[in-house]
Amino acid sequence: MNILVLNCGSSSIKYQLFNIDNQRLLAKGVVEKVGLKGSFLKHEKPNGDKVRLEGEVIDHQTGIEYVLGVLISKEHGCINSLNEIEAVGHRMVHGGERFQESCLITEDTIRDFKACIPLAPLHNPANLKGVFAMQHLLPEVPQVGVFDTAFHQTMPPHAYMYAIPYSLYKKYGIRRYGFHGTSHYFVARRSCEILEVPMNSMKIITCHLGNGSSMTAIKNGKSVDTSMGLTPVEGLIMGTRSGDMDLGVFTFIMEKEELNINVANTLVNKHSGMLGITGVSSDMREIEKEADAGNERAILGLEMFRYRIKKYIGSYAAALGGIDILIFTGGIGENDPVTREVCCSGMEFLGIEFDSEKNAGVRSKEILLSKPSSKVKVMTIPTNEELVIAEHTYRIVSA
Repeated sequence: MNILVLNCGSSSIKYQLFNIDNQRLLAKGVVEKVGLKGSFLKHEKPNGDKVRLEGEVIDHQTGIEYVLGVLISKEHGCINSLNEIEAVGHRMVHGGERFQESCLITEDTIRDFKACIPLAPLHNPANLKGVFAMQHLLPEVPQVGVFDTAFHQTMPPHAYMYAIPYSLYKKYGIRRYGFHGTSHYFVARRSCEILEVPMNSMKIITCHLGNGSSMTAIKNGKSVDTSMGLTPVEGLIMGTRSGDMDLGVFTFIMEKEELNINVANTLVNKHSGMLGITGVSSDMREIEKEADAGNERAILGLEMFRYRIKKYIGSYAAALGGIDILIFTGGIGENDPVTREVCCSGMEFLGIEFDSEKNAGVRSKEILLSKPSSKVKVMTIPTNEELVIAEHTYRIVSA
């Protein structure tokens, strides 16, 4: 079965086409600047052949039409006809409490997902644009929604509740939801496959580190705590997001700078994090370059970023009652040996014995980074969220 996976953002469309029978990736790419000037599509085949195609993409439907055209084109395509696409899986960001697992997209699903828009006003409407576009373009093809928040629905109330009036939780659904669920699930599952251990008896901490970063505590195969909250702002320091912060700081800044709620929201989402601390960039590679050159703010930013991760490892070790496996993934987790080493240094008391020689220079590779004597297995595993979406889509459509 060929499954098209779509991840629609406000101005982008990421896609991958899988033959799920053998888990083979047929093609992948992204449409950038949807609805903006300078739109283009980047398309890549598994053999590494790449092409960049420029053209006006006025909306998501136009962009997806463009993608489908490329997939069946004689020059760049990988299938002969759109009839070969048998299902579509969508990354759906915020499913609230309604969506505790992936599901077939129906009119009822769409109605309930629309009710979750206030929880993710930037992401959920864009996800729906992809659904509506596929309904128009390939109306007979079944669609499945796979939710970022679903994996974390196993958290107990004492982990997901906030200490606010309970009536606000009941009225607005204000609680911790967490994100990156498909990534956390994939790397946890993959680690157990590599180590040949049962996931349902392991204590695992997963670190998804990128421009958006989150960590999850997984016990016996289920998420029991995660660092992101109602929104993706909470938790670790990120590229442009503040992460954990005293709410009093937020209201203090609003008062002193005379900011309305929209501007203040932009401040903590777009102008804070590593960009705000360093004044250099939200890109870790550029920050590390500046730190190597002696930039004190860049050095401070890196120290803060790594300290926060280390602190969460300790807190999740306490929540789990120990650690069996510690995993690094995401753009930074997979490609930054220094961050991995710093976050694992001095952690022998938790059973972590890190192998610096194995770690040196490792990028985007599945590898065990702990010493043979280490009680905790430390690993780096490249994530594959799109494969999880394709797998869930196959399972639901087949059923």
